[in-house]
Amino acid sequence: MQDNINQLPTQEEDFELGQLLRRIVEIWPYILLSIVFALGSAYLYLRFQVPTYQVESKFFVKEKENSLGLFESSLDFMQDMGLNNQMIIMKSRPVAAAALDKVDFSVEYHRQDFFQRNELYPSSPIGVEVDWTHPQLCNGDIVISWSDVKKFQVRYTDEEYAQVWQSENRRQTVENPISPEGTFPFGEFITLAGNKFKVELTGVQEEGEIILRLRDKESLTNQYAKALRVEPEEKQASIVIISLVTQTPAKGRAYLNALQEVLLDRELSEKNAVAGNTVEFIDKQLLLLSDSLLFTENRLRDFRSTNATYDLSSEGSLLFTEMSALERQLGEERLKRNYYRQLKDYLVRENYDNIVVPSGIGIQDPILNSLIMNLIDLQADKSMKLAKLTETSPPVREVNQKIRDLNNSIREVLNNVESNAELTINDLQSRINRMEGSFTALPETEQGLVRIQREFALNEGLYTYLLQKRAEAAITKASNMPANKVIEEARMMDGFVSPRPVRIFALALSLGMIIPVGFVFGKMKLNTKVIEPKELERQLKIPLIGSVGRGKDKEPLVVMNSPRSVVTESFRSLRADMSYLVPRQKENLTLLFTSTISGEGKTFCSINMASVYALSGKKTIVVGLDLRKPRIANEFGLSNDKGMSNVLSQQADWRKLVKSSQYDNLDLLLSGPIPPNPAELILQDYMAEVLDEIKAAYDVVILDCPPVGLVSETRDLFKLADASIFVFRQNYSEKAAIELPNSLVEKGGVKKLYAVLNDVHLNTGYGYGYGYGYGYGYGYGEKSGYYEETKK
Repeated sequence: MQDNINQLPTQEEDFELGQLLRRIVEIWPYILLSIVFALGSAYLYLRFQVPTYQVESKFFVKEKENSLGLFESSLDFMQDMGLNNQMIIMKSRPVAAAALDKVDFSVEYHRQDFFQRNELYPSSPIGVEVDWTHPQLCNGDIVISWSDVKKFQVRYTDEEYAQVWQSENRRQTVENPISPEGTFPFGEFITLAGNKFKVELTGVQEEGEIILRLRDKESLTNQYAKALRVEPEEKQASIVIISLVTQTPAKGRAYLNALQEVLLDRELSEKNAVAGNTVEFIDKQLLLLSDSLLFTENRLRDFRSTNATYDLSSEGSLLFTEMSALERQLGEERLKRNYYRQLKDYLVRENYDNIVVPSGIGIQDPILNSLIMNLIDLQADKSMKLAKLTETSPPVREVNQKIRDLNNSIREVLNNVESNAELTINDLQSRINRMEGSFTALPETEQGLVRIQREFALNEGLYTYLLQKRAEAAITKASNMPANKVIEEARMMDGFVSPRPVRIFALALSLGMIIPVGFVFGKMKLNTKVIEPKELERQLKIPLIGSVGRGKDKEPLVVMNSPRSVVTESFRSLRADMSYLVPRQKENLTLLFTSTISGEGKTFCSINMASVYALSGKKTIVVGLDLRKPRIANEFGLSNDKGMSNVLSQQADWRKLVKSSQYDNLDLLLSGPIPPNPAELILQDYMAEVLDEIKAAYDVVILDCPPVGLVSETRDLFKLADASIFVFRQNYSEKAAIELPNSLVEKGGVKKLYAVLNDVHLNTGYGYGYGYGYGYGYGYGEKSGYYEETKK
């Protein structure tokens, strides 16, 4: 039992799949037409779409050594923020603006073909020079057309332009500008209401039309900064891939190459800035020392000339040497102290642009050097972020907090080193003071010479020291090279980014098949009517004994009037089946016809079933028991003045009310006038007595009963018939109605209940090859001449 239950869903799915496949086969011309239409639409779409390409280059970011001798990758510098510092720099607006300064993208030249509009780069039949000091209409089409080599015309074709004052960084929107009238000469600047530019022919094309688009710097910068993609080639790799999607690959390559050049120039500029600040600081110190050195040199010369004293004694020479060494050391310590104080002043004022790295002036303090380099890097990172963000944005605020923390750390270090420098200066000064006491033993003239010569030697030593450091800084600046480098120049990748023809055609092919198939599938799923005979048979718990086709011109007496039609043959098949469904020993046969609702064809089936029995020589009568909505009289062209309503109300004997049809062996007992109480009349015991008398008089009794889904009395008539036939109508009966005969069998205890599907017709695409008469007849008999031609 469990196995049977498990098999039910599979059988149902197989049936639905088979039904869907049959419908697909039936509509294959429409599927083919849909595919052709979809592929044609895809072709036109591809012809009208301008293809986009991807250009990319590879850029290497070298690991650099910091002041502490540790290595750090600038790709991982801002890893805690989830962004890469170098990637932010590459995608920033200042870098994009600097790259655009190296290429000329301010004028775009386009040509409109029949299908597509293509940009002409790098060559065009005309060249345009724009006067950006004049306001310009930008970001809209300006059509330049000419018919000879001397003059041209200008037209504005877009509805909206941006009026740009580039020198003032100001813009406004202009709608529907009026095109200038007349013609303008080539090779001369023309001033219009919205533009000022010069157009020159670059080739020998005597006539033509080119579409210009002037692009201001701000819109270009925004476009390329947003379009640029930067990502590591591999996770935690130092090589990044810089890519750009563009409709003009040549422009994309030019921009990426310019961008990489800007990145290298920017890195070199940052390195040179450190050396430049060192040179500038030393130059200021040299400027002060040069005056002192010149002054002491003149004093020394004058003193020697006046006193005729040129050489020192051995004792004076020894004192001079020792004191000069101490004074030179003292001068260097004072220079360091001055640097510490100046640096502290920069930190207090938060002026980080002119900071000098300590190692540049000979201060070998690894901690201070590292802190200063980190501060310079943070300040550079902040500048890049401010190009895209505001001071209040979280990334900028985070960098500011790091700068403040580093500022405090540097100031604490400066306090310590300045204190140490002060102690060293005081110690040196005290040692010099003690040695000056030895001068009293020297002659007075020699004492004066030693003092002046000491001062000169001190200034000369400091000057020489600073000159050496300046030379070192200048050499460093001159020898600076970018640590990063270009791995691959920009190149166009293979294939289109969009549209992709293979993908578009595959999608069109899929849609061309899916849409009609989906329509059929949706129609099947949403349909609530009984259509497929096999589906009806699968859901019914009573036998489906056959299907009845649609008669010609909906003729009610199709059996009598078209005895060779396929519909007539279907009723003959039903008649043949009755011999197997009803015991053969019975002398007469009583069949009951009913349905769920009115209009399903129970009366049609009743009278035609009676007709096939009458044609076979059986004495047949049709009894109209549908007392509420009688139809038999209309089908035979009779008057429904008297009938079963009179018999059941015992107003007349049924024998006197039987009417003969115009056909042999076929009588009619009509329903008669509509009574006020049809249910009570049928449910009385007298009904069974009358029916027994009718059965005794006729070989076949056909009961045309009311729809069992609308009235209740039919349920009690089932026991009076040898077989009851429940009529469904294709594309009319609701699927929910299938539960009614099932319920009659399971809960009502009705026996000998069978089903027939009526009005099965060709244009639904269902019913072929099914049933006992209609399907086989149409498939073979009609074409072979057994049956008459039946029109749809």
